[in-house]
Amino acid sequence: MRVVHTFADARAAEGVDQALVPTMGYLHEGHLSLIHQAKAETPVVCVSIFVNPTQFDEASDLASYPQDLERDLALCESAGADTVLVPSVDEVYPTPLDPIDPGPAAEGMEGAHRPGHFEGVATVVHRFLTALEPHHAYFGRKDAQQLAVIRTMAHEHDLDVEIIPGSTEREEDGLALSSRNVRLGDDRVRAAGISEALFAAADAAEAGERSAAGLQAMVELEMQVRGLQPEYVTLADAVWMKPVGEVHREAVLATAVPVGDVRLIDNIVLSIEGSGVVVDRGIRLDAPSILYS
Repeated sequence: MRVVHTFADARAAEGVDQALVPTMGYLHEGHLSLIHQAKAETPVVCVSIFVNPTQFDEASDLASYPQDLERDLALCESAGADTVLVPSVDEVYPTPLDPIDPGPAAEGMEGAHRPGHFEGVATVVHRFLTALEPHHAYFGRKDAQQLAVIRTMAHEHDLDVEIIPGSTEREEDGLALSSRNVRLGDDRVRAAGISEALFAAADAAEAGERSAAGLQAMVELEMQVRGLQPEYVTLADAVWMKPVGEVHREAVLATAVPVGDVRLIDNIVLSIEGSGVVVDRGIRLDAPSILYS
């Protein structure tokens, strides 16, 4: 495995099919599943580790983001990565970049609560995709709105790359994996109520409930019982992230919840299959996450 610090050194040789797995480090099983997926589908896999300052709307969140490069490099190598790109801020932003408009998929939910966040995401991902020119790039479904923003951005800018989603990975109790989970402390048990509330709505959807009002109200009630107060609970179409009144094509039921000092996001994906609704709840680990090892 090569560890490099410039885009020039990370680019694959001409004609070589390369995949990119972009990360901000402090890797967990969700990242590793994307690396494994990329490795199974693409000859050369490049993992990037870059904590992007432009997508943090609060300096304190950037300062507290966990980092451990030695640990991350060992995990990348064990997962089969061919190259790990660890660029400096100056390498990514050698001159002020023209901001990339994240488009209409960024307008609600996270976009409404974190102004400028998706502009930062779209700008840095555009920079990585144009500098590395991978044929495939892998992103987790846990960040459903980010996935939609990146897909539409790549299409609007005619980038020759396929954006490939990976399933949401969850801890044993259902909590969606996030590097921020290590900061939960005594709030860790309460945080599991986020996925429990979403799964209650998933059960209702599979039993026949399709209305946004019904599904959203169920999530809000289940969270209230568990002492959680979501910033939003939204049923949105999976492509443009616009609120919908009912499940009539692929949609996400998404939420953001502050738990103590940590803000967590999660979602489930609802699809129509035959005359019913099927729900992708993600994949649960069967052992404690490496986040805590």
